Parts: sequence; C-alpha cells; structure tokens
Amino acid sequence: MYPETLKIGGKQVPYFRNDEFSNIILSINKGLKKLLFNKNGEIILLTSSGTGAMEATIMNCFTKEDNLIIINGGSFGHRFTQICDVHGIPYESVNIIFGETLTREMIEDKLNNGKFTGLLVNLDETSNGQLYDIKMLSDVCKKNNLVFVVDAISAFLADEVNMDKYSIDAVILSSQKALSLAPGLSIVALSEKMLKRVEVIDSESIYFDFKDYLKNAERGQTPFTPAVRVIIELEDMIKRLEKKGIYNIIKHTNDIASYFRKRVNEIGLEYPSYPLSNAVTPIIFPKNNADLVYKRLIEDYGFVVNPSGGNFAKSMFRVSHVGNQSIEDCEELILAISEIIKKL
Repeated sequence: MYPETLKIGGKQVPYFRNDEFSNIILSINKGLKKLLFNKNGEIILLTSSGTGAMEATIMNCFTKEDNLIIINGGSFGHRFTQICDVHGIPYESVNIIFGETLTREMIEDKLNNGKFTGLLVNLDETSNGQLYDIKMLSDVCKKNNLVFVVDAISAFLADEVNMDKYSIDAVILSSQKALSLAPGLSIVALSEKMLKRVEVIDSESIYFDFKDYLKNAERGQTPFTPAVRVIIELEDMIKRLEKKGIYNIIKHTNDIASYFRKRVNEIGLEYPSYPLSNAVTPIIFPKNNADLVYKRLIEDYGFVVNPSGGNFAKSMFRVSHVGNQSIEDCEELILAISEIIKKL
C-alpha cells in the first residue's frame, strides 16, 4: 500500500449520510468513468469481496432465459460457473487446461453448437496468471452480438481495460489489487447498453439490487452502509491515478514484470509460456519445492508471495507486480529466492 493510503487508514471514520460524503462518491464515480473509458455508463460501489461483485453482476444482468459462454481457465473462471449454477443460468464452459493458451477456435466451437447471449471472462486468470486476448474476445462478442462481461480485478491498472475501445458491457474491480487499498470494496462499471438490461431485469436480491444502487448513486450515496474508509482511500487514489495517467501506470507495471521474468530465468527457474498479465508472474519450481521456498521467504526474509493451491502447491507460486512496487523490490526478492533454492 502507498503511504498516502496508510495515512488515511489511520484517521477516524466520518459520518457518511451527508453532503460531504456524497461529494466523495460523486467524485469517485466521475473518476472511474474516465479511468475505464466509460463515458456514458454508470458506476456501482459494493461493500463486498470481488466474488460478491461477480455474483451481483450475474444476478442483475442475466436471467434464466440467457445462455452464456464462460472462459474457465482456473479457479476464478470456475467461480463464474458456480455462480451460474446457483442461479440456474444456462452456460457453456470453455475449459482451458493449465499450459494451454485460449484461442478463438475454442470459443467458436461452443458458439457453433447453440445460441448464446453473453460472454464472461476473468481477463487475468489470477490463479495461473494467464492474460486472455481482450481484442479477440471483443471481436467474438461483436460478431455474435454477445454481452461482454470482464472481471478485471487483477488486470486493471496492469493491462489495458478500455470499455469503449473493446465494447465491454460490464467491468468488475476490487479494492485490494492494483488500487492497493484495504479489502472490502468492489466496483461494477456498467455500459450504456448494459444499463438497459438492468432496467428490465428483476433482481432477486435486496442487498445486490443494481437499480437501487443506481438510484442512490444519483445523489452520491449507497443503499446500505458502505465501506466508508475504503471509499475515502479510493477517492484519494483516483486523484493520484489521474495525475499519473493510466497508460503510464500500465507501462510501469509492465517494466517491473518484464524485469522480474528476465531475472527468474537467470536464476534457473521458469514461468509459463502462455500470455501473462503484467499483474502477476507464476514461478515454476522444477524440484517441487515451491511451498518450502514460500515458507522460507516469510520466515527468513520477510517476503510474502502468493502461494498456489491444490495440485500446484509444491510446483508453483505467484508474485504480484501491482501497487507500490519497484524494480529494486523485485531484485531483493529474486536474490532471496536464489539464496533459498541454493540451500534446499
């Protein structure tokens, strides 16, 4: 996290049902529209995890009359399928085995066998770092008249997420990734086209009813108690992001990721060959000792990285490149990993 954000986190939480707080939310909505290139759309702030925002988007934007394509290349793509199962929304899953690269043909194989209305994707499948081709996905959606929903929780500020350029109808974000804020706040950006869908769909939720959020947003409020401190952090962060420029931020993250990956190879380790997000690098440990390296990094060096679960617990962990990081930070981590693997 950035020092400015930590300073805000140490202050008293103010009362929020007043004009002062309404002006903060109105400022946030205006800033997010600019950062996401969503001029004619709207912003919804949810006090929930990213999964809550994923479920809320499906509940408010689709019905049992829809039929969706879900890109399922890891645990977060699988989560979209779980949500659709719970809510009885039909879908076909494009399953990607670890090591494969998503192709247009994989999607078209599904499209040729039915009539579909939407496509859901985690642009950066955080569980393994694969970055899907947003232009290809956008082209497929345009050609087949599909509503395009992008979970950009990990990709935002690391890779290009331009709603206007790629005709994205909904973007899902969360506070704790590249925004580098405290967890607990999620964001759903809706296009003008998606707003028309929301208008005619009856949400089966009180807490996640988008129409209620949109009505309250007009006056700079939320229907229920929001994550007040995180919202104040967000307003400050948006102002700083606007000064830096979003493409400058993406370039900075790319520079860090590129440097780190070069150094990973130089110390004898590998990362997957499929396209990777700038947000994260999965490191593959050929001796299946990733879990031991992970533990030693914490205990001996004070570094915390992202462990992998399940079948990848011993063979891989992931290193984030978003937020308040530098190439110097990467070099310190690489030297620590190098020292540990030499001793194991």
